[in-house]
Order: sequence, then structure tokens, then C-alpha cells
Amino acid sequence: MSGWRIGRHRGGALLVLCFVVACSASGRSAPKSLPQSDDVWFQQGERTLAEARARRPIGGRAKNVVLFVGDGLDVSTVTAARIFAGQRRGASGEENVLAFERLPYRALLKTYNTNQQVADSAGAATALLSGVKTKAGVIGLDDGALRGDCASAAGHEVASLFDLAQAAGMATGIVTTTRFTHATPAAAYAHSPERNWEADSDMPAQAREAGCVDLARQFVESDVGAGVHVALGGGGAYFLPTSARAPDGEPGRRTDGRDLIEQWRQRHPDGRFVSTREELLAVDPARTPWLLGLFGADHMAFEADRDRKVEPSLAEMTARALDLLAAREDGFLLLVEAGRIDHAHHYDNAYRALAGTEELARAVSVVLERTDAAETLVIVTADHGHTMTIAGYPTRGNPILGLVTENDDAGRPRAVPSLARDGKPYTTLSYANGPSAPRGARVDLDAVDTTAPGFQQPAAVPLGLETHGGADVPAYAEGPMAHLLVGTAEQSYVFQVVRHAAGFDGSAAAARDDPD
Repeated sequence: MSGWRIGRHRGGALLVLCFVVACSASGRSAPKSLPQSDDVWFQQGERTLAEARARRPIGGRAKNVVLFVGDGLDVSTVTAARIFAGQRRGASGEENVLAFERLPYRALLKTYNTNQQVADSAGAATALLSGVKTKAGVIGLDDGALRGDCASAAGHEVASLFDLAQAAGMATGIVTTTRFTHATPAAAYAHSPERNWEADSDMPAQAREAGCVDLARQFVESDVGAGVHVALGGGGAYFLPTSARAPDGEPGRRTDGRDLIEQWRQRHPDGRFVSTREELLAVDPARTPWLLGLFGADHMAFEADRDRKVEPSLAEMTARALDLLAAREDGFLLLVEAGRIDHAHHYDNAYRALAGTEELARAVSVVLERTDAAETLVIVTADHGHTMTIAGYPTRGNPILGLVTENDDAGRPRAVPSLARDGKPYTTLSYANGPSAPRGARVDLDAVDTTAPGFQQPAAVPLGLETHGGADVPAYAEGPMAHLLVGTAEQSYVFQVVRHAAGFDGSAAAARDDPD
């Protein structure tokens, strides 16, 4: 009877539902059939529901932890990359699913820094890896430190997951496509009031005289940095004196005369240094307890531009890191950063950002294929987002990098691109700001290949570089305690989930939380 009364108040719709579902005096009963039961989307929804109902959280301690950081990987980037990857395989794209989107648990993370609504990578990475929010531009220090002020750093150092993992006897590894001294990898091993102090030549004399140490030196000389078993990324010039040259021929950036690669070798006489893809793939994991790979003088190439004979891909570096770490009896902690998604976005260059995201998905697939979900916690998230949007009303399957082509009144794709009020076509992807913003009238894109790798999507506000975005970023998870990563949380909460799952909180709480 209650269903009948609601139907009368709200119109006839629920009267029809009551006939189909057959309302009973004792409550609701399952429908025997619905007119849409044969619809492909309805059936897909039923399968998804069945999978969700069958899912059971994994309890116990995580022997291993793999934390992926897609630098700049916001929801719009995930959506566009999903379509991009699907269309590159010849499909319409929208129905595609990236590997990390299949992880069963997910949350939204609030990324702001303590002094900025829109985060920078240093403060965000510190939140992820150390559990405290801090100022933009600050690495491994709490909010009490002042950016660029060496003296303010003392007493504000915070421990990272790498400190805790090494103290627990776990092996550790870092893989990145940026310079190894860039913000996200540096937050694993360093403490600095200025993210840009990557080599001594980047530091003001006052900071050096006050005792602050650049990030490259901190990696080689600190206990945590030197304790990283596998370190793969770019930025070789930051480890070499100006009198030397990186393997790609570029001069070093250090003015203190230190050869930090040689120092690393002396500290790890049984370790191996590599600088090319061929050398990396030739490494014998069984005979290599320590591995340092620096590929190029600066950042590694965008995935779309990578010379496959010279530089390894993110997936290849991740696979090699697993080869060296997986045999460790006490488990491992691995940080993997797809760092150049962010850089492509800064240039208003969606193609390279989406290709980088596609490669991140391949690296995640490598980990999922080679690890056991019962003992490995995998988290895929971001430090911050960007300003790229997906807009207009493009028809289904419209090239994600193309011009918007809408449907006609009957719902069929039109033969020509849609036009804006200025009589010119427009793209599905665009940016709120950045270097591609016109100074005057919009460029006519009718004869432009907007799908080309080098095309810069249109932007609204002219800036030298596109900025980060302040929206929440997604986090996807699978493995022991992954079910704790739900809802909307502060970015610093990821540290707590990992700390608890790995047993770094000093108790057997993880085992007690086993949800059966």
C-alpha cells in the first residue's frame, strides 16, 4: 500500500513499477523480468553488480606495497586516456577500461597544500609519502618549514614510507620518468625547503653555507637514499660535475666537483649502474642486489617520443624493478611515477599526456600480472590534476583528439564538424590556461590535424605554462587493506593506509582487521 500512495503523490511512474515488481505486503520482492532485460547495458550492469557482491576485502598484512603516482592524473585525464587507448585499438573508445580502473576499491583525494588551494608536486608527494600536508615546494618537511629558507628546515623533518620500510627490513625501489631528483621521487628519501635544489648549482650560496644539501647528494649520502635497492629514472647530469658528461653527452651540473655516481658505486661495490635500455635489460637480478639507472641528463623522453633503442619504458623499468625486489623474503616497497603526464599537460599537449597515461596502465598491468593480490597492496593515484576538460557534444566514437562533430536531430553523426559562434570548429579537449591560448581571435582549426602528437589543444587564459588543477584526484586500490581507501579523504591519508597495511604502525592490527 505504501508503494501505491507514493505513486499517487509523484505521478504514475511508480504505479507501473509496482505492477512489474509485484509489491507485497511484507516488502519488496525481486522482479521476474523487466522490459530492458535484453539490453546490453542492463546486462553489463547485472554483471558488475554480481562482481561487486562477490568481492570480499583482503585482510592481513601486506608483504609488498606498490604505490603508483601518475603526475597530473586527474579524472579528465583518465577518461580521455581510456578513450584514446581504445581508439588506438580500433574501437570507439568510450567502453574501454584501463588496467588500474579494474582495481576494486577507489577514493577521491583532496590535494591542496597548506598554503595553496591548487597543489604543487612537492607538497603533494610529501603528503602521500609522509602523511602530513605541507607548503608548496617543500619536500619531506612539515608545515613549519618555510620555502627556500634553509634555517627553517631544522626540526621539521618527517619520516617517509621509505624510512619505515627500510627500518622494517623491506627492500625498496623507486622508478620514475622524471629526473630522479624531481619532486615526487625526492619526497621518498630527502628533506628540503626547496624542491628546485636538485644539484648544488641550483642552490644559493647562503643555503649551502647554512648546511643545506642538494637532493642528488641526499640520495647518495643519506641512509634512506643509499638504502634504496632499485633506483631508475632520468637526471644523470645532476649527479655529475661540470667537467664530466652524462651518457647522452650532456655536461654535468655539479659545481662542487663531486661525481655522485662514483660515490654510489663506492657505497655499493656489488651494485650495478646502467644508463641505457640495453644495459637495463641485461641486468641479472640474481646477481644485482643494488641497481642505479639514470637514463639521460634530464627528464626521460615522453613515451610518445621515446627512442626504444636507448630508453626503457615505464613498464620495462617497473618489470625490472620487480625482478630485483620480488625475491626479498621480507617484502618490498616500490614507488612508480609516470611523471611526464604532468609535463605534457603544462604544454597544453594532450596527446603526450594521454600516451603517458596509457603507458602507466601498462606498468600497472605488469605489477598485477606478477604479484599476488593476497599479499601485495597496489595503489594508483596522483599528486594533483590539471585544467584539461572534455566538452562539447561530440558523437559517440568521435576522435578524442579531434574536432567536435555532433549528431543531427535524429541522433545520427553529422558529416562535418560543429562550429562555434565565431564560425570556427573546436576540439573536444581544451585547457583553462597555458601557452596555446590565442592573443586575439581563435585559430581556425578546420585544416589543422588536431590529432598530431605535437598539437597543443586550445586554452583560454594565456600563460607561459598551463597550471595544475585543484579538483580531487582518484585513487584506485587492490590487495590487503585496500578496502580502507574509500570515500573522500585527505591526500595524506594514503600514508596511513599503507602504514597500517604493511604493519609499520608497530602492531598486529592489520591481521586483526581481517574481514574474513
